[in-house]
Amino acid sequence: MMTATHSHSSGVMSEEHAKKVLHGQWGRAWQVDWFSLISVILLLCFAPFIVFFFIMACDQYQCSISHCLIDLYNGDSTLLSIWDQIPSITWTAAKVYSIWVIFQVVLYMCFPDITHKFLPGYVGGVQDGARTPAGLINKYQINGLQSWIITHLLWLANASYFHWFSPTIIIDNWIPLLWCTNILGYSVSTFVFIKAHLFPTNPEDCKFSGNIFYDYMMGIEFNPRIGKWFDFKLFFNGRPGIIAWTLINLSYAAKQKELYGYVTNSMILVNVLQAQKCPIMPQNGEIQYGHHCQVKI
Repeated sequence: MMTATHSHSSGVMSEEHAKKVLHGQWGRAWQVDWFSLISVILLLCFAPFIVFFFIMACDQYQCSISHCLIDLYNGDSTLLSIWDQIPSITWTAAKVYSIWVIFQVVLYMCFPDITHKFLPGYVGGVQDGARTPAGLINKYQINGLQSWIITHLLWLANASYFHWFSPTIIIDNWIPLLWCTNILGYSVSTFVFIKAHLFPTNPEDCKFSGNIFYDYMMGIEFNPRIGKWFDFKLFFNGRPGIIAWTLINLSYAAKQKELYGYVTNSMILVNVLQAQKCPIMPQNGEIQYGHHCQVKI
């Protein structure tokens, strides 16, 4: 009797789940409460400025956030005075960042993965994603590790032989580059938001909550794409930022060598330990985000 009841309830739940998926109620919240709405608005408005605040605390207060807050409380400094000392965006940083993103797009789109052919256990090349709520199975070009290897080989070749640019180029343009990353982030988010309304990749894989701020933050399309292969989530979650992670570390090490004539043990440790993690993250990120993630890019 209990088994029959359990089977019946499971069947009812399956039918309800199917109806929810059919009516676009899959995934994230489809009705937005006030707490979620306020949280989203605060993140959209203040997250970049919080990052800038931490950076300027490091720049002006030797990374002592408490000292900075005490000065603000005592009136010895103001947010405006701290803000005035933040370097603005520069054409150099804009060119560097544009070249960087374009280069990663080229590696992503034009160089099919070959590393899976000689690395045992590595899953690369063209792979199927999970079935979307609309029933589609997208194809993904998994070549993140290959892109990481090519990028770092070129970086090391430049630093040791070609000298096209200084290996300290990232740290030398650090805050202007941060401006560029934020501008690109909000620009891409705005584009995919408009795209979801006007020309979605698949209308049946779109989810509208009815709240413009929540939809902007969380995303509308399940897998926003341009063409057959350029997947926004796959690219922006695992390429410009993650691959740059170890380059940032190398740039800091190069700057330390330039300023002091040597590289400290702690800097070496950071580079070695994070270099062990970063090469597999584009690959893991592609599998995770390409198949399951529903959040905004």
